[in-house]
Amino acid sequence: MPLFTRSHQTPDRAGAATDEGLPSADAEDATPEEPAAPPSDATPGQPEPEPEGAGAVAQAAPRTRRARLRARYPVAARVLSWSVTLLAGALVVVALLLPNKPADFRPSEFARIPVEALLGAAVLIALPRRPRLVAAVLGGLSLGVLTLLNLLDIGFNEFLGRGFNVVLDWSLLGDAQSYLKDSVGEAGALGATVAVVVLVLAVPAVMAFAVVRLGNLMARHTATTTRATLVLSTVWMTCASLSLQVDGVPIASEHTAAVVRDRAARVKATIRDERGFAKEAKADTFGNTPGSELVPDLRGKDIMFTFIESYGRSAVEDPIMSPGVDATLDAKTKELAKAGFHAKSGWLTSATYGGSSWLGHSTFLSGLWIDNQNRYRTVTAGDHLTLTSAFKKTGDWRTVGIMPGVQKGWPEAKFYGLDHLYDAHHLGYQGPKFSWSTMPDQYALAAFQRLEHGKKHDKPLMSEIILTSSHQPWAPIPKTIPEDQVGDGSVYDAVQKAGKKPADVFYDSTKVKQEYGKSIQYSVTSLIDYVVKYGNKNTVLVFLGDHQPMARVSGDKASRDVPVAIVAHDPKVLDKITDWGYSDGLRPAHDAPVWKMSAFRDRFLTAYGSTPRPSKG
Repeated sequence: MPLFTRSHQTPDRAGAATDEGLPSADAEDATPEEPAAPPSDATPGQPEPEPEGAGAVAQAAPRTRRARLRARYPVAARVLSWSVTLLAGALVVVALLLPNKPADFRPSEFARIPVEALLGAAVLIALPRRPRLVAAVLGGLSLGVLTLLNLLDIGFNEFLGRGFNVVLDWSLLGDAQSYLKDSVGEAGALGATVAVVVLVLAVPAVMAFAVVRLGNLMARHTATTTRATLVLSTVWMTCASLSLQVDGVPIASEHTAAVVRDRAARVKATIRDERGFAKEAKADTFGNTPGSELVPDLRGKDIMFTFIESYGRSAVEDPIMSPGVDATLDAKTKELAKAGFHAKSGWLTSATYGGSSWLGHSTFLSGLWIDNQNRYRTVTAGDHLTLTSAFKKTGDWRTVGIMPGVQKGWPEAKFYGLDHLYDAHHLGYQGPKFSWSTMPDQYALAAFQRLEHGKKHDKPLMSEIILTSSHQPWAPIPKTIPEDQVGDGSVYDAVQKAGKKPADVFYDSTKVKQEYGKSIQYSVTSLIDYVVKYGNKNTVLVFLGDHQPMARVSGDKASRDVPVAIVAHDPKVLDKITDWGYSDGLRPAHDAPVWKMSAFRDRFLTAYGSTPRPSKG
């Protein structure tokens, strides 16, 4: 008779974890061992004699280091096993309840019962071993991907005031890396990139492991987990039917299902928008207007369209930033008046928030609502009339762009009707960067004077100027210096080294607001000082913010409004917009008119005598 016999095991439930070779809360403590044949003196080919006490089972020593440790420290092994299981459960629940907005992080958000966990538990309990393993892995990977998308939502809501668009926003990740490189250096950007790659790989893998582990636990304790699932399902339905809440948050949660539905709806809306906007962009109120009928009331004027980075309504009205900014606006209004200039100002609602400045620029200049990258690509690939290209179309202006933020090829210059573009590499700057900003605004304007405005032309000048010194992270900030010291910009080395570091201010909500306010004061001061010194009776300046600063500065529920002002020496220029209801001076009143930024182009063209001749595409 054989000395050892293998006991029959029940397939699936009893041996689920050991059959799969996966760790489990109970089975991990009992390591399966193959019995070892006892030593024998039997002659080969002869049956081995049975030992004394026939039927006794010999005990084999654990063969693996892990098994030996379990056998030696059974209590510690059991504690570790259950700790890992509890951590797996916590990870799954947190992932199912994770908010996608920083403002929603509060304990009550994680004190809910996720219906997705109950449904998932029911499925895993019901499935046989192999289908259960497949379902657990796929479910865990899916939950990991959703968690990564939620994390992207958190970042986008913090910086751009909106969620991540899975169709359009992948290209912005490259811009984010460039921003980090400019802000914290190449080493810091590389470290952040490596951390992101590790996170992308680790989160789905960890979630898959967590769900598999929980599935195995439920399979070994089917009766207990079935009862627990039924009880929790009853509690969930009761809370849902009675609308029970904790701190205003429903206890019965459908958060993940709602997030999935929302993402699907956004994808569908994006696809529909892509089809509809192409047709919208071809229609233009002034599309067939000949150049001779565009802005006739501005003939002979030097026009400056200037954007100040992140100059939002919060700069003018927030109690921390506004005292310094408002004082600067009021002082510069008086300086303009002494030089014979006057100003009117109002509000525009930007198509973007916290970043993506080019969306605000294109919305303002094209008269179309450009709130995503696909719309931007569509409109800039066409020939829709912009404010700048309108001046080009007349043939009566030389049109130039001063773009210190452009550091690579920019084919959009043709769309905007610019005869010549001066980017970061063509303004002659030899000084240091100020975080993301390639050069101080004072230098950019001095270069504009040297390269274009100060030269004699046979035509008046129309310029599009982008000022970047108020770009986040608002440290270090340039200082205004005597103009005769600006030179090639190398003088700013000492200014940059003496400035604050981004880490000194960016993570402190009060300090970052204060430094942001100072950056707006610097940009406004640089611009108005330039107009006062170099402007003349034919100068017309239109300047505005492209968007509000990020939520940490502007506030979680801030509007998308930005100030806009028109400055002119000739009183007839401002008389043309009397019916706009704008406030006198550079600081718009709280109740000054608010228009969508896309409305400005048509109002401006109409105010200065342009004749509408629509094109339908």
